[in-house]
Amino acid sequence: MSVTLTAQDQLTLRIAGWGAVSLMSAAGAATSAHKAATEGSIALTSAIGLTGHVLAKAPKGVKYGRTTATLADVVLPALTASMTLLKQQAPEEADNFRRTILVSVEAAQQGRPDPTTTEMARKITEALDAA
Repeated sequence: MSVTLTAQDQLTLRIAGWGAVSLMSAAGAATSAHKAATEGSIALTSAIGLTGHVLAKAPKGVKYGRTTATLADVVLPALTASMTLLKQQAPEEADNFRRTILVSVEAAQQGRPDPTTTEMARKITEALDAA
């Protein structure tokens, strides 16, 4: 792990990762928001490399708001910013971060994708790919 990220960079990655799980949890509320959050969180904390070190801790003191739309307003740009940051500072980690987020999204669907979680997964993927 030769790259050193600033505290702000790490916060951006954490908001992106943990926020993506929160978005999937909100989208999966009809089935089980708690199970979605648990499965997605396990995937995040199972990451390795720089991504794993950064995502091992959830962001502290972040106010996401009270609605899914407000949460998305914070998280989706953070996903794009994270990919941009990693492509510039740690290109070898950009793929690892992207895959980690997508695995956490898939895990949050708990093998039972429905239209709501599928659409949220699409929005998360688009945000990752916008960088």
